[in-house]
Parts: sequence; structure tokens; C-alpha cells
Amino acid sequence: MGHQGLLSKIATNDKHGENSPYFDGWKAYDRNPFHPTKNPQGVIQMGLAENQLCFDLIEEWIRNNSKASICTPEGVHLFRDIANFQDYHGLPQFRKGVANFMSKARGGRVKYDPERILMSGGATGANELIMFCLADPADAFMVPTPYYPAFVRDLGWRTGVQLIPVHCDSSNNFKITREALEEAYREAKQNNINVKGLIITNPSNPLGTTLDKETLKSLVRFINEKNIHLVCDEIYAATAFTTPRFVSISEVMLEMECKKELIHIIYSLSKDMGLPGFRVGIVYSYNDDVVSCGRKMSSFGLVSSQTQHFLASLLSDEDFIDRYLEISKRRLAKRHSFFTKGLETVNIACLPSNSGLFCWMNLRRLLKEKTFEGEMKLWRVIINEVKLNVSPGSSFNCSEPGWFRVCFANMDDETVEVALKRIRAFAGRETNNGKRVELKRWKSINTNKLRLSFNSRRFDENVMSPHHMMSPHSPMPHSPLVRAT
Repeated sequence: MGHQGLLSKIATNDKHGENSPYFDGWKAYDRNPFHPTKNPQGVIQMGLAENQLCFDLIEEWIRNNSKASICTPEGVHLFRDIANFQDYHGLPQFRKGVANFMSKARGGRVKYDPERILMSGGATGANELIMFCLADPADAFMVPTPYYPAFVRDLGWRTGVQLIPVHCDSSNNFKITREALEEAYREAKQNNINVKGLIITNPSNPLGTTLDKETLKSLVRFINEKNIHLVCDEIYAATAFTTPRFVSISEVMLEMECKKELIHIIYSLSKDMGLPGFRVGIVYSYNDDVVSCGRKMSSFGLVSSQTQHFLASLLSDEDFIDRYLEISKRRLAKRHSFFTKGLETVNIACLPSNSGLFCWMNLRRLLKEKTFEGEMKLWRVIINEVKLNVSPGSSFNCSEPGWFRVCFANMDDETVEVALKRIRAFAGRETNNGKRVELKRWKSINTNKLRLSFNSRRFDENVMSPHHMMSPHSPMPHSPLVRAT
């Protein structure tokens, strides 16, 4: 019996998705991370959807509210209460704070009941929790393309749930149509697959777009007619930085007749507040049985009581939250504008977007072959020679080659400029007949004087060489997909 024979089928199946270019790009970054002085020719991480543009606001709040922590002289008197076991309902003040923040992130147009909030370890855990509640192994959830690559892991690795793509394309800016839904549903039924629901991301990852009210109403009518669930992943709700405004499924439910027990929301503080390391995931369900069952299941992935205690204080400060949300949108809009205009100087267009921490970049004109193989060849050049970790559309199950997701909010202004210089130098080197010339002499780009704000998780110069650091999302260090071209 081999080593894998000693392990379970769940442990050894390939549904974690780590054989995807999405994760392979992270590994390339881990092996050779950019540093403005120590490694200016390293790979810049543009595959990580983190919101680091407002850390200064939270740091300022922490300095002014030391009693929010049990690790300060001002807050230590609550240490024993918080350190003791907390049940899986969560601290009442934490659930109240989250419910209030969810409302504010949606413009105050809807209210949320703290009693319906279920905790989990980040949106990853929340997505898995709702699948465990709604589906059995081999059941299926439909998901519009392009979609978040780690859905394969989050929704199906341990649950056994299948994903059925609902194919969308650029002809209508990847809008979800009733026809596409019906086609995917009909094909699943013909294959004797039990469809339990539809999951959407709104705002979209990777498109950076929001669903309009009529589309959302169409989705609700569809799931009502089929009597299947609708899971709305709204973890980017407060990142909508310009018009059209974000419309939550909760808002749509107020305006139409629907089976509320079929509708569930996934939320977290990872994107809107920029706190992925806090591992705060939320399931908000309008189904009483899901709330009851999910609360029991949440015991496998609770948010630590220390984190709950701190966030209860932060989220209950309404003046701070109002200010934070306003400034965050303003900074995201500024960064998005700066980045997309920088791309436009070399005729690189992005899908028009109004939200998210990334752009859906169109590089189809740079493909030597208009195929997914051609997309992968271009991606390897971008990774290995341009030294940018961007994510190819094929890893998002996009139906058209040549689209790439590029993240812009996980770095400071100077690093964005370095990235844009590399992109412009690469895309601008074309012959008169429009064919791309291969990249040469990247060392001519002078980045020695640039500064970079570091996340200590990735860059601790005194503890570990960056060449030995691994992303927590990509534990497998070697992959055949990343290799020199």
C-alpha cells in the first residue's frame, strides 16, 4: 500500500484546485517576491485580492481605542471573560456589530437580524458551511462564469458537491442571462444531476461589476420556479466605488414575492475591511432550519472570541465605520482610475467595472494564438519575464481566451507604478505589423529608489529570506505549470 493509500479519499482527491494557474502564479511569487531594494526584479503580486488601502485608518482607531483589546492595560480586565469558552452563537455584541456593518455596507437600505448571523473561518469556511447545509455529495450548484477559482475547493473539496458552469461571454459584458441559466439547468437534468441551487458573486470576482436589480429579480424568479437555493456571495459589497451602486439580494427581496427560505448570503470582513487574517466569515440565511443547523456546524470553524471582542468594539463605532466606508471607496476609485488609465496608454482595455479590488484585463490582442494554449503561453511570459503575477481567465473558467484578472489594491502607489512600467514596456514593444516582440532587458527598469509597504506575513527581513516564504493559500511549493519559456 502506497503512502496515499493510508489516507482518506477526501484528503487525497484533486478538488483542492492547487493544480490551477491561479495558485501557480502565487507560487512563482513566493519563490521570487518583489522587494524595492533587495529584489527589484522580483515578481510583483497582482494575483491577491487584498484591500490594503485603508490600514492607516484602522491603525489610528486602534491607537485611540486601546480598551478594545484584552492585551492592553485598559482592556485586560475582560481577559478572563473573553478567554473562557464561548458557545457557537458568537458574542451578542459581535453579531450585532456585524449586522450593523452589513447594513451600512449596503447603504443602509436593508437591515439584518443578528440572530440570523452564523460564524465561520473566513468566506472559505462560510461557503463550505452553506454547502454542507444545502447539498449532499454529488448534488450540484450552478455558477455563472467566469467565477472565483477557489470555489472548486471551498464548495466541493470536502462536501462532494459538483459545480455546473453557466457560460457567460463578453458579447454582453458577461451578463447572466435567463437563457444561459435554463441551458445549464436542462443539461444537468439530462445528465441526471440533482441541482440544488445557484451561487453568484455580487459584486463579481473576477469582473469587478455589480448585478443590476432586474438581473437579480430574474435570478430570484428562476430559483423560485425551479425550487432551488440561491446563495449570494456579497463579500465585496462595500468595494463598489462608483455608479451603478451595489444592490444586495436583500434589497431585491423587499420588492418582490419570493420564497425567502431559498435565499442565503455569504459575507466576510476580508475585502470590505481588508481583514482576511482575522478569518471572519458569515452566513446570513433567511431559512430558519439553515440557521439552526448551520449554527451547530459552525462549531468547526468559529471566530476566536478575542477577535470577536475587538471587532464588536470597532464595528459599533458608527462614526468611524461611516468615515471608513467613505474613504475606502474614494481610495479604491482613485487607484482603479490610475491603474486603468495607465493601461490605456498602451491600448490595454479592461471590462468597465465599478467595484472590487481588481480589473478584468483584455489581452486578447497580445495572444499569438487565439486559444487557451495561447493564453497560457502569454501568461508564462508575464510571470517569468515581465515578473507580474496576474491570473489567466481560464483559471476562472472563462469561456474566451485572453482575459486576465489583475489586482490593484494590495500594494502601495510606488509598486503600482513599477507594475505599470513593466506592463507598458511589454505591451508597447510591437512591430509595425502589430506582432508582439519578445521582452528584453527588464533590468533596465530602475526600481532601487522605490518604497514598498510590507505585510509582515510575507516580508519579515529579520526572520526569513523571501525566497523561502510561502503564501498561506498555496502550500504546495512545486508545480509543473510554472516554468521558464
